[in-house]
Amino acid sequence: MPADPMRILIVDDDLDFADAVSCVLRAEGFAVLRAADGRSALKVALLERPDLILMDIMMGERTEGLFTIQEMRRREELKQTPIFILSSLYEEVPEFRVRPEATRLDHDEFFPKPVDTARLVAKIRARLGPVAPAPHAT
Repeated sequence: MPADPMRILIVDDDLDFADAVSCVLRAEGFAVLRAADGRSALKVALLERPDLILMDIMMGERTEGLFTIQEMRRREELKQTPIFILSSLYEEVPEFRVRPEATRLDHDEFFPKPVDTARLVAKIRARLGPVAPAPHAT
């Protein structure tokens, strides 16, 4: 019996961006979960326990993603779940003083938007290990 695919939660209010990243990840053999805001992301993460989370920073509020990461790290069930930030923060708010690269934000990787999907997939695989390719319809 084949193992279940590793699950990745995409948290982003930009539905087109989330659709594009979802397609790439599914083609790479991952199962994709989605949430469009921090509150929904926390609920999905606690219920579904994804293997990795991709988190936008600026959603309904400018720093919603950062607060969501902080809340996730307070939860015992999510403390060890890798979180990758995917954000256009510095393009849209260049004066933002807190760099996501700072370890105090308690995330694992930072990817500026537009995201280099080949690099993203490589970092996900490095973190989670190899994934069997998704079955293709014949």
